[in-house]
Amino acid sequence: MNTYKFIAIALLIGNVSFGQTLKDAVQKTENERFSEAASDFKKLIALEPANGCNYFYYGENFYERGELDSAIMMWNKAVVVDALTALSYVGQGKALWMKGDQVGGKAQFTKALTMTKNKNPEIMRAIAETYIVAPNKSLDEAIILLESAIKLDARNEDAHLLMGDALLEKTPTNGSPAIKSYNKVLEINPKSPRGIVRTAILYQRAQNYELANEKYKEAQTIDPTYAPAYRLNAELNMFFGQSTKAIENWKKYLALNNSTESRYRYATAMFNGKQFCEVIPEIEELQKDGFNNFYMERMLTFSYTDCSTDPESAKKGLAASDRFFGIAPKDKVLPVDYKYKGLLLSKAGNDSLAIIELEKASSLDPEAAKELASDIGRMYMKMKKYDKVIAIYTFKMSVSKLTPEEHFNMGRAYYFGPKNFVLADSSFARVIAISPTYTPAYLWRGRASYQQDLKNEKWLAKPYYEKVLELVKAEERAVGPNKNMVMESAKYMGDYYVSSTAKDLAKAKEAWTIVRDLDPADKQAKAFFDEHK
Repeated sequence: MNTYKFIAIALLIGNVSFGQTLKDAVQKTENERFSEAASDFKKLIALEPANGCNYFYYGENFYERGELDSAIMMWNKAVVVDALTALSYVGQGKALWMKGDQVGGKAQFTKALTMTKNKNPEIMRAIAETYIVAPNKSLDEAIILLESAIKLDARNEDAHLLMGDALLEKTPTNGSPAIKSYNKVLEINPKSPRGIVRTAILYQRAQNYELANEKYKEAQTIDPTYAPAYRLNAELNMFFGQSTKAIENWKKYLALNNSTESRYRYATAMFNGKQFCEVIPEIEELQKDGFNNFYMERMLTFSYTDCSTDPESAKKGLAASDRFFGIAPKDKVLPVDYKYKGLLLSKAGNDSLAIIELEKASSLDPEAAKELASDIGRMYMKMKKYDKVIAIYTFKMSVSKLTPEEHFNMGRAYYFGPKNFVLADSSFARVIAISPTYTPAYLWRGRASYQQDLKNEKWLAKPYYEKVLELVKAEERAVGPNKNMVMESAKYMGDYYVSSTAKDLAKAKEAWTIVRDLDPADKQAKAFFDEHK
């Protein structure tokens, strides 16, 4: 959706009282009161079904609320019911232009300009706005038209607003040209909330929170009913992590425009601000009111994934994901949709299905492949598919760095899978290089080294088992996994001091005493002490 001002219509309407009603409907659209405006347009069309202006601006209402197909239908209908009004041809041209037919669209724009002898600034502004807001922009043509419109009507706010918009689109990293046009609006009308909000947007683009916030507040003070000032202020707050202030502004916005479209905008903004737990009830309430689309199902899927880890949330998230895939057009499905379905399946305990979805996402998007390598590797590790673990982490190493956990898992994958104890030892060594006090890495280096020296000819594992005993404090030896690590390490060291060339009975007794203290029934410790009383 865009935030551009709809074109003023005073010169296009002959009937004053009727024109004022249409002007009110247009202003409601501008104020993002889309449902109220739509109701007004329906009444206007019922009253004067042959007036092309009604259909054109009804199309603008649909476009602003993000319903392009309905907008195109209304723009096309304008010329069907009213072939004598230039604005009807602007509508038909806009419909063609938005569908990608720039040649056909421009032909209709030319017809509208010819009908008005290139002397109607309203028609020029309407065409220029299309060139600015459409995906296939033509900014230079928009600027030329607006320059002509300003010559004909120098004090029209809309022309200067649109000129600023065009210049900002043309040089998005340089707001200086645009600010001159927006300041011209404020020269014409110092209390124009639209002009003030445009300057706030410029400050926001420059990441100047204080000045942008100040300008939004100024616009709200001048016109407390100008809803976009609250919405944009809320989005600014959210972008800068001011979620409490953002919610305050959204509530003020919804107080003015408590429609389903407004609540949908609110939910979307909360989602973009990563307020995932807050998004869920908003969307579910909208769905209860009969308002739904595949974007909402996507937001629910993502939000349930990121908001909670409980199985019930995973179940609800998967239901939303299934609904999304059931209604989303194929060309709107993104790699990230498969990713989140996979993450939810994993949370639900179904890693085998989760990997299918994650690998689908990876195959469609190189960036997703990098991002998801960690999750996929972790799942393969749980499933003991060690060759897959090695493959995925080897890929990740080619594009980025592994975390200590990933090096650790890769080491165990080498250990249990191909039983490549040299590469396993190298992986555990990388863990230690990153986290020198991570005890399990020393234990596994000890195991990998022992597998390379089963007859203890070199006692390769000795420095690693020794380090385990050094790192685990005496009072922590019996705690959790420490007990097994310490017992394994102490048995190795006890054997070392009995069987190696560095025989030392006193140190051997120290090691076997550790084992006996942790497990008085241990048969190996009992055998040692029976022999060395």
